[in-house]
Amino acid sequence: MRYLLLVYNCDRPEPTDERYEETMARVNAFADECRARGALVADAPLHLEGAATTVRVGAGGTLVTDGPFVETHEHLGGYYLLDCRDLDEALELAGRWPMTERGAIEVRPVASMSGLDARPREVTGAATDTAVAAGG
Repeated sequence: MRYLLLVYNCDRPEPTDERYEETMARVNAFADECRARGALVADAPLHLEGAATTVRVGAGGTLVTDGPFVETHEHLGGYYLLDCRDLDEALELAGRWPMTERGAIEVRPVASMSGLDARPREVTGAATDTAVAAGG
């Protein structure tokens, strides 16, 4: 079953930060463990919440606003899409994510819907290059 691990409130260190290399090594080791188990489907960091744009459609038309959907003290910083045996494995892996001391991981099962075409598109090199440039 697929689970989405949503990463909240993790302060991402800058490359000039003294903890950057250690942090990246720990995060990469986590991803390597997920890969070794055959669980990692996809993962990516997100730009900071200031880069978000929210779209609402109502009777008055389409409203596009800068910023995240709601004002909150928590921010979504990235995700891991995992294919796990069960919820127990997803929770175990979430507990191994090395940045939980500075944030939180929400574990949510991915639902299926009758009639929904959820096939992924082909990923091009440009899309993955963008994710890496964003801090991945």
